[in-house]
Amino acid sequence: MKHDVSAVVLDLSATGIGIVRSLAKQGIKVYAYDIKGKYEIGKTRFASCGICPNPVSEGAALLIFLARMAQRMGQKPVLYAGSDDFVQFISKNRFFLSHYFRFLLPKHTLVEAVLDKRLTYELAVKSKVPCPKTFEINSEEQFEEINNQITFPCILKPVHSSHFRTNIDHRLYKKAIVVEQPSQLREEYLFYRPFGELMIQEVIPGNEDCIYSVKTFFDKQMNLIGLWMNQKLHQFPPHFGSSALALSTRDEEVIKLATNFLKDIEFKGLAIAEFKRDPRDGQLKFIEINPRIGLTQALSTACGVNLAYLYYLSLTDQNPAPVTVQKEGVKWVYLVRDFLSFRQKQKTGEMSFIQWLKSLSGKKVEALFAWNDPLPFVRSFVSHLRNLWGRK
Repeated sequence: MKHDVSAVVLDLSATGIGIVRSLAKQGIKVYAYDIKGKYEIGKTRFASCGICPNPVSEGAALLIFLARMAQRMGQKPVLYAGSDDFVQFISKNRFFLSHYFRFLLPKHTLVEAVLDKRLTYELAVKSKVPCPKTFEINSEEQFEEINNQITFPCILKPVHSSHFRTNIDHRLYKKAIVVEQPSQLREEYLFYRPFGELMIQEVIPGNEDCIYSVKTFFDKQMNLIGLWMNQKLHQFPPHFGSSALALSTRDEEVIKLATNFLKDIEFKGLAIAEFKRDPRDGQLKFIEINPRIGLTQALSTACGVNLAYLYYLSLTDQNPAPVTVQKEGVKWVYLVRDFLSFRQKQKTGEMSFIQWLKSLSGKKVEALFAWNDPLPFVRSFVSHLRNLWGRK
């Protein structure tokens, strides 16, 4: 295989670093960029790293930055996005960026639909994929109208989840807010409404290990080039957060549901389809689609299905053979987040220290730590503890 084309990764979180390392190990020259704060934490020796303009607030400047960088490289590099904000930016500016970079995304309306949780659930319903009961909230008046239709407990979710996770001023590191009773729902709605559009959703019971993520890469012709999946074991924050501990596993029912759904909506490129098995009826319920490589990319490499590399080979016209068989039983841990999640569960009596240690047993890979590149892990660990102290 030829590796003479460079790769550009927009993101220096654990997601981006997973992409960088999986490409660098193949001998590919990698350039990685992010906004200042994330760059300072995530810069890695496996890529030429730098600061770039913010894709949300400095879009025009980022376009100029990327165009000039690509021109210096002499040939079109392969472009990766490690966050929803960068995906949305690339999709919105795809015509301009296609002159400078190689990338593959589904049509822009579909990208916007999966980034808007209301539209994502409409897609699922149209494709007859089981979903939790969901209510849109477009105004306070509508909130009053649906209030008597809601069963408790429920969750209050942002329509655009990145709005909650990136609002640094208010430390809204949440994907959902659990609401136990009507009076609390009104209070939470009024508090969180200024930070973005909201929706209310039925709570699917069951532990975190009822959640499954299927990762795919479909090429331009919707041929399945890469597929693997993992089971979540722990999340941060607990119960309604991002992966903190995951296990490489395979469930054909989940895979069939995910791939049929993605084929039905023609979701070419990279995607993550997430489902939760409802213990009340054993049925899989749709959670979300992410239009990119996920946080657990290091596990992708460890279980033998390197989606980032398959994407590179496909976009450099090297026609990779499909890889859809994975190694099972490998764990992925984002140690600092898993520890913080354990501490919260310990306070509520959900988990003991011994139980947490046992959950870490077996073959595993760490989200950030590498002996030959330890600083991203160290900086991330310190940053998480500082943020926790600041919130306190």
